[in-house]
Amino acid sequence: MCGITGFLLLQGNGSDAEPTKVIKSMSDMLVHRGPDSSGDWTDPAAGVALGHRRLAIVDLSQGGHQPMISANGRWVVTYNGEVYNFRELRQELENTGCRFRGHSDTEVMLEMVARHGVDATIVRLVGMFAVAFWDRQERCLYLVRDRLGVKPLYWTVQAGCLLFASELKALRVHPSWSATLDVEAADAMLRFSYIPGPATIYRDVFKLPPGSVLRARLGREPSISPYWTLLSAVQRGLAGRFGGSVPEATDRLDHLLRDVVSRRMVADVPLGAFLSGGIDSSVVVAQMQAASTVPVRTFSIGFHESGYDEAVHAKAVARHLGTDHTEFYLDAAAAKAVIPKLPAMFDEPFGDSSQIPTFLVAEMTRRHVTVALSGDGGDELFGGYPRYQAVDTIWRKLRGMPGWSRRGLGALLRTIPAGQWDRILQAVPWKSRPARSGEKVHRVARILDARTADEFYQMVMTQREAQSGLVPAAKGTIGLGLSKALAAVLPDFVERMQYFDTMTYLAEDIMAKVDRTTMAVSLEAREPLLDHRLVEFAWTLPKQYKFANGQGKWLLRQVLFRYVPQELVERPKMGFSIPIDEWLRGVLREWAEDLLDEQRLQADGLLASSIVLRLWSEHQARVRDHSTILWNLLMLQAWRRYNQV
Repeated sequence: MCGITGFLLLQGNGSDAEPTKVIKSMSDMLVHRGPDSSGDWTDPAAGVALGHRRLAIVDLSQGGHQPMISANGRWVVTYNGEVYNFRELRQELENTGCRFRGHSDTEVMLEMVARHGVDATIVRLVGMFAVAFWDRQERCLYLVRDRLGVKPLYWTVQAGCLLFASELKALRVHPSWSATLDVEAADAMLRFSYIPGPATIYRDVFKLPPGSVLRARLGREPSISPYWTLLSAVQRGLAGRFGGSVPEATDRLDHLLRDVVSRRMVADVPLGAFLSGGIDSSVVVAQMQAASTVPVRTFSIGFHESGYDEAVHAKAVARHLGTDHTEFYLDAAAAKAVIPKLPAMFDEPFGDSSQIPTFLVAEMTRRHVTVALSGDGGDELFGGYPRYQAVDTIWRKLRGMPGWSRRGLGALLRTIPAGQWDRILQAVPWKSRPARSGEKVHRVARILDARTADEFYQMVMTQREAQSGLVPAAKGTIGLGLSKALAAVLPDFVERMQYFDTMTYLAEDIMAKVDRTTMAVSLEAREPLLDHRLVEFAWTLPKQYKFANGQGKWLLRQVLFRYVPQELVERPKMGFSIPIDEWLRGVLREWAEDLLDEQRLQADGLLASSIVLRLWSEHQARVRDHSTILWNLLMLQAWRRYNQV
């Protein structure tokens, strides 16, 4: 895993430019992503510069050094990621007479481009990647991002110069940088806890969409086109639904999992896995251990608060599988020590509070290994979030009700405090009862005005308080990009929720969180469940293969039960959250009150101070749990203070 950066002059003549010093300073901002070595390549006459920071994983020799030039001298590449089918591609090239200097996947990908071109190459790559190819003959720059958005890639045009990098901090040191805060992006972050792509916190600075290629050359505006879309994968899946039996489906998924996991175990450095004890991470670790002749290294994090602690379950799974297991217990003091690092780590405001335990488990893991596999993606692909069935059930009951009736019901639900709802809902079987039930009842109560199922789901995924004037200058123009036309392509509401989450929450929240926290400690994270071949297979599965007996991930569970006893993993889904609600009333209160100081809020004018202070006082008085929106506000303010924005 690495960090990449570069720039290309789109206007004027670059012959008098001195790009080497600039590209080195940009690359140095990414040293945490690649502490093993650095490299740069420039062509002042063409106005182009490419930079690289290397975390050596495959081919630790100079044979893997970047930027790398193709054997024919035409192509130059700087690349972040892993191509897992590089051995097959290498053999194919060798059969046509190609000879290699090293054994890195970078060189294989580069020689594929030299032989077949960018477009024909990227559709054949299996992996995660953000990559820049420079064609010296045509003087054209190609920026490419992997299909599911596992690896980040930012870009912008400033003063006629296209800048790109793995993280925003590398762009900010370029002399052309002059971007300003986007109030619409700030508003969106408060609503969703992240900024939906392609927007960023800066105006006119963008994330390259997953599965896309950007092309740029002198005198032309950059153009972006997709080479893979989830919608096309969904349409192919619907047209070719899996028609086999349950044993056949289980065998097929087991075989696919074995392949995607084993490919991600290729490394020339120590390797392990994150293990929460849930379905997704357990099935990944089970496949790893089945493919290994020695105990796999596994790592988990626990909480002293019993309602949040999954470490005991992870330990039980590890014991059964025979892994070499390490765990770390998180307390408020450890969490507080991480908070000052978050603005620099994430580069733009990011409000998913599980960023803290994710960073800490990554930090612990890095002391032992350089690569760690994770189970991210299973919930979106196989329907693991309890909200899918809950939201679908609620909407079916509500859609026939008149608007006035729904609004009245919402008011009635809110009259009962969230804590009392928690006690009432204890009577519901745990398989059907989401965590923090009372808070979710109140959320449902606030969104009963929705006119369509998709609007209902967007409101479920939105912080209602952030739609009520928290950023007075914002008009709410950045949303989740839900398309009315999608219902005609994907008529099932539950499957549309899975699609929405894969396109938005997975790419912009989960993958961003995992990438930044692991790269902050120079740890490479690999996500087997996001292999695009597995994604495409999951969309061929009929709904009953994902949802059965009130549970999601039904088929994934059947595979896991071949390796792990059912009783070790069957329990309510807990997520990877921390008790931020109580910490904001305790150990984090002083820090929070400094960031939400009334005079400072009024002086800078971005936020409506009266609303912020009401949310804070209600939370402190336990009138309502506002911890999620407050954490979003605090992350926004902490980022602004750190970056003096």
